[in-house]
This record gives sequence, structure tokens and C-alpha cells, in this order.
Amino acid sequence: MSDPRLESFARILVDYCTHILPGDRVFIETSTEALPMLQEVYKQVLQRGGHPYLQMEFPEQRELYFEYMPYEPAAHKNELMAQAYEHFEARIRIWSEANTKALMHADTKKQSAWAEGNSSILKSQFERGAAGDFRWVTTLYPTRGYASQAGMGFIEYEDFVYKAVHAPEKDPVAHWKSIKVEQEKYIHALNGHDRVQLRGPNVDLSLSIKDRTFANSYGLHNMPDGEIFTGPVENSLNGWVRYTYPAVEMGVVVEGAELQFEDGKVVKATARQREDFLNQMTNTDAGSSYVGEFAFGLNKDIDRFTGHILFDEKIGGSFHMALGAGYPETGSKNNSAIHWDMICDLR
Repeated sequence: MSDPRLESFARILVDYCTHILPGDRVFIETSTEALPMLQEVYKQVLQRGGHPYLQMEFPEQRELYFEYMPYEPAAHKNELMAQAYEHFEARIRIWSEANTKALMHADTKKQSAWAEGNSSILKSQFERGAAGDFRWVTTLYPTRGYASQAGMGFIEYEDFVYKAVHAPEKDPVAHWKSIKVEQEKYIHALNGHDRVQLRGPNVDLSLSIKDRTFANSYGLHNMPDGEIFTGPVENSLNGWVRYTYPAVEMGVVVEGAELQFEDGKVVKATARQREDFLNQMTNTDAGSSYVGEFAFGLNKDIDRFTGHILFDEKIGGSFHMALGAGYPETGSKNNSAIHWDMICDLR
């Protein structure tokens, strides 16, 4: 029997997040793990008159890629994805990993090369999205791998995910529209200010938001959602932050990451676990050691760490910063092949 929550979830993605219209070319990125979700999204895109294009992965695909692909070709740009990001009207990404630790021991140099080789795709997403020419959303389909990572049983995790996106409700869109109104109050309080200071057991940091714009994130690009974010003035960060949760990127888990900033740049990066990967990523390119995003998590429905950034960066009472590429609509001028969010809980 089909789960009615799945149909509701797909409707949120197709009608609310990406607002699919007749004739829209829709790039759907997912894996074989999310087949039930894919079928529902695919069907609903067709019903709206859209043209769905699929990029499917199998569970071991990326692991095999970074093991067997020689270093130089690893930087090859995904031409199918580039075409979609540069010309299509919409993109729906459904994360659905079977094994969240599959890339823990993958070659970090190859991963950096891959990120750099595909940096123009991320740039297209940010620039066309900011201009309103590209409607995109990223979400997650519950898998046993994610449930294990979150320390939950699979059924418990399914309930957690569907509740977080408000799929079981009669009118989930009404909820996300109410979040927009609530979060506007915080943005109004921040507008016109210059200096932000963060002080606590795990942070002593200052930065500037002068002439920068806070964006209200209420479910159009991420589902679930619940944050406000901006691009800090690139050379304004000074001080340090110790991230209270593991920083996860490309399946690699960095524990106890601590960054020190001088005039915006990371001048020292340490970690209890995978410090090598942390430093590899901060040295990807000229922009990877600067912060492209500064954000406050405001979603009190997400009250625990799950190990997945889509949920964890929204934890009410936390802030996060992303090394690398910033969102042009916030005023960020930072360009990079990476966009790596790291979270510090202030509760």
C-alpha cells in the first residue's frame, strides 16, 4: 500500500517548492534507494505538464568513482548536470544514501578535483536561482542508512522526516507560509545593522553584515526548512569557532572542527578527526577558506542532531556558516567550488 504521506510530500515539492508549470524541464536527481518517492514525483511532474529528466545513482556509485577513476579525469564536469543547471527551468534533488559512510576513506584529492571541476554547476544554480530563472529544491527520502546515522529506528526516522516537512497535515503549504511571516520578524530586527558578535563556550567571533541582505528560507529551496541567512562581508570575520556537531561533507565526518579567522580568512583549521580532510577542503581554491553564508537555525520542530545537514542546520537555537560559495542574492561575492555548512549549537 502506498503511504499517503509520500503523495503529500511529492505535492509539496512539485506544487510549492518548484511550482512546476506546463512545458517546464525538470531535472530530478536521486538514487535507486528513493524509488517510491521518485515514482510519485515523476508522476506529479507529468500531471502538471512538465518534462522530467532523471539522474539516477546506485548505492556504490560514488564509492566506485573515487576508487577507480584516475586523478585527472576525476575533475571532469558532469555535462548532463551542467546542461540542466544552465538551461532547464527546475531541479528537484532527493538525497537518499544507503550508506552514509561510503566515502569516509575515499581519496580526498580526487574529491577536491571533482568539486573544482563541477564548480560552474554550483555557480549556475546560485546565479540563475537568484535571478528567478531556475527553481530548485533539495530534500531527503528516509533510508535505513540515514536512520542509523541519526540513532533512530527506521520507522521512527520515517515519522521524523514526514513530520519535519509537515506532510501528514491537511495543508502543509499553509504551515510553510506561516513560517515565512514568523521569520520576517527576525530579518526586520537585523536589517540596517553592521556588526554581529557571537560569544559563548564554543565561539568568540565577530563579523559584518553591513549592506548585506538576510534571506528568508521557508521551504522553497530546502524541505524541511526554517532559517534566515546572509553572506557576511568577506574580509570581516575575526576570532574563532568550535563546531559542536560533526561537519559532514561527501560522506566524510570531521569531528571537533575548530576554525580561526583573520580578516575573513581561515588561518588555522584543526579537528579531532579527519583534520587532513578539513584542510584539504579549505585549500580547494581561493574562496574555500572564506565564509559565503552565515545563518541562524529557527526550526524548533528539529530539536536533535541527525547527522544530515539538511535537518541539522535548521535546529532552532543554532547558527551555521558555510565555507566557500555564497548566495548572490544576499550580497555575497565569494566564489568557490565548495559550499560546506558547519553548525554550532547556542542553546
